[in-house]
Amino acid sequence: MKFIIDHTKKLTLNDLNIFLNDKESTVSLSDETKNLIVKCRNYLDDKLKNISKPIYGINTGFGSLCNVIIPDNEIEQLQENLVKSHACGMGNQVPQEIVKLMLLLKIQSLSYGKSGVQLETVERLCDFINHQIYPVIYQQGSLGASGDLAPLAHLSLTLLGLGKVNYNGQLLDADTVLNEKNLKPIKLKSKEGLALLNGTQFMSAYGCFNLIQAEKLNTSADLITAISLDAFDGRIDPYKDNLHTIRPHAGQLKTAQTVRGYLNGSQILQTEKKHVQDPYSFRCVPQVHGATKDTVNYVKSVFETEINSVTDNPTVFPDEDEILSGGNFHGQPLALALDFLCIAIAELANISERRTYLLISGQRGLPPFLTPNAGLNSGFMIPQYTAASIVSQNKQLCTPASIDSIVSSNGQEDHVSMGANAATKCFLVIENTEKVLSIELLNAAQALELKRPLKSSEKIESIISNFRKTVSFMKNDEVVYELMKSSHEFLKNGLLQ
Repeated sequence: MKFIIDHTKKLTLNDLNIFLNDKESTVSLSDETKNLIVKCRNYLDDKLKNISKPIYGINTGFGSLCNVIIPDNEIEQLQENLVKSHACGMGNQVPQEIVKLMLLLKIQSLSYGKSGVQLETVERLCDFINHQIYPVIYQQGSLGASGDLAPLAHLSLTLLGLGKVNYNGQLLDADTVLNEKNLKPIKLKSKEGLALLNGTQFMSAYGCFNLIQAEKLNTSADLITAISLDAFDGRIDPYKDNLHTIRPHAGQLKTAQTVRGYLNGSQILQTEKKHVQDPYSFRCVPQVHGATKDTVNYVKSVFETEINSVTDNPTVFPDEDEILSGGNFHGQPLALALDFLCIAIAELANISERRTYLLISGQRGLPPFLTPNAGLNSGFMIPQYTAASIVSQNKQLCTPASIDSIVSSNGQEDHVSMGANAATKCFLVIENTEKVLSIELLNAAQALELKRPLKSSEKIESIISNFRKTVSFMKNDEVVYELMKSSHEFLKNGLLQ
């Protein structure tokens, strides 16, 4: 699919999902957007010819060096030096899917004609996507304040023919790949280095990727809950519509309706129940899963605003004849939202582990640890331990990053968002939650088989039949991690749907 970046049209999370899933997607700029970028660059060039006062980042140093005036003949060298000196990332490489998003979001932010960059620079970012050249960027280094300086510096190095890229499955020098593609290194002009490095594209790319995964997890969690509920001989009363219309949170209503739909026609559900109530991990799923859905929708609104914004500094307004130094690069809106998302997704894992615990507890006609010969066999005793361990790690990761701030740049940058840390730890929580849900799926499928000859709904029986093609019923003890791994792959690959 060809994505045409047009400053008059907004990107949505759905657009980004399509962009990621289409491995051959290409990007170009609309003619109107090109004209706007050129107009802003021309204005800045004209302004510099007649300027006598300092303008931050254009003819001054950066951060606490903002009062150091740079001579005209060194302004372009200043921009290259900025990129080199700020490429200070450490840690693991950012996944290539997220780098791909960073490139797209940086193009979108520069497309509004408020950054003063050359058209050639923006088009080179498009070239990287179109040729599947992904700069090597590291997860650690951003304070989420003056934007994502270190990660975006690593992205920008490659425009200069410096740094490393991932290309055709290989880690290569950027200049090697540029030569192969007959792409000349960009010679940065005034302000361009700052426009490239100031911005929230690291936080935004991670956050959008996290949101895409979170929406998938919400869907999976509801379906796995339905399987567990039937396997545990649970009651459907807590999911009836009239119970939720009197407390009409949107996510709560949707969750109850979804679970009821999955269980429609279940033989097990229609059997007479001996118990009056289910534990909260079954009875309160609409309230818990629903609150997570509502949180995801809120966070989505924050990020869809952010990815359609100008987030570098200073900002150039040709029509108003102004160049303003402000703080649109500050990641506080994202940091708070990412911490909220992190907590909400962790709750899907929390309640999932509790359902797994009940499934192996020897209640409701199920044998202890879901094995027909408990004692000789330990069955599914220990996968619950693993889920509990992961859930505990999630709790530790859910300490808000946004409550922290460390003064930097000699006190000039005296409040930072730590949004980048919020983004990367949210990424880990989402990965962890997927694992915990896959453990519940493994247990729920085993428990459902132990309910035979009764059957669940047509939808759930179809899912279990598909699941059994890759994950077998465990009659006697075997190497369980292989079953867990297969269950995780089944969930990760979207086969649950």
